[in-house]
Amino acid sequence: MKKNYKIEVDCANCANKMEQAAKMTEGVKDAIVNFMTLKMTVEFEDGADVKGVMQNVLKNCKAVEDDCEIYL
Repeated sequence: MKKNYKIEVDCANCANKMEQAAKMTEGVKDAIVNFMTLKMTVEFEDGADVKGVMQNVLKNCKAVEDDCEIYL
């Protein structure tokens, strides 16, 4: 399953950090952050708890870029 999320991030490098953090999160099969459109597309592993996984994605993204936001 894939879902799109609106994000807030200040620069392309920060967006890249968010993408890498999201990809490393358990339950995420793949993640793509588009800085130009301020969107994150997340593909979840089969059977993943989407809400729980996204809470962890947000936590991991804030660890690498504390002023980013993902609108869940």
